[in-house]
Amino acid sequence: MTEEKTHIYFASDFHLGVPDHERSLKREKKLVSWLESIEPSAKEIFLMGDLFDFWFEYNTVIPKGYVRLLGKIASLTDKGIPVHVFRGNHDIWAFDYLSKEAGVQLHRLPVMRSFNGKKFFLSHGDGLGPGDTGYKLLKKVFENRFNQFLFNWIHPDIGTKLGLYFSKKSRIANIAREQKNDFKIDIEREMLYLYCKRKLEQQPTIDFFVFGHRHIPIQHAVGDTAQMVILGDWVTNFSYAVFDGTSLQLRFFEETKP
Repeated sequence: MTEEKTHIYFASDFHLGVPDHERSLKREKKLVSWLESIEPSAKEIFLMGDLFDFWFEYNTVIPKGYVRLLGKIASLTDKGIPVHVFRGNHDIWAFDYLSKEAGVQLHRLPVMRSFNGKKFFLSHGDGLGPGDTGYKLLKKVFENRFNQFLFNWIHPDIGTKLGLYFSKKSRIANIAREQKNDFKIDIEREMLYLYCKRKLEQQPTIDFFVFGHRHIPIQHAVGDTAQMVILGDWVTNFSYAVFDGTSLQLRFFEETKP
């Protein structure tokens, strides 16, 4: 008997590609195992940013690897399960390959959706809220189409190696290497929490805010009725959220050993 597909799943910040091929592949296989475990009940799946630590689509070339994940996503969409992928700040240069080849619905801007009468505000989370002006300026540089055009003219071997070189020097790469996440959040000063409070004043009917980007799994009330969920990551936490039609819960994935 087939299980009724009623659940909506959310996960973010996988950063595949760092710190090296071996450890990235191990995390990729774990991600595929999670997708297989939720497939029977999944009505929709949202992968909410930084699927890859570096990704640039040339006209005819994409980065090597990730075939297990891409094959699994294509299998899900072929079976009629919508898979949404948000472009995060690390894979901002994903264009149309994932849509054409794996059937995903690709997003960069925040998305508002309603599930079973509950209103969700969905975003990777980068660049939202007050402050962080340095990153917001850098974001405009990366999103500029002329700059993307210029990078496209760098030979793929050079461009990809350059991107992966800086990627492997990042803080996320060090966390993946050491398996230790020392991120800390003061919730009252957290930019995404402040953003939620401001957004709720404008749109008080929002029930759930769901973000990635910040790498710490958090579920916290916003006002009297709304909830903010930061999804954590798949570098050290292997966390996700599931909406069962009534409530949204943070969970942690542990593979079942045969």
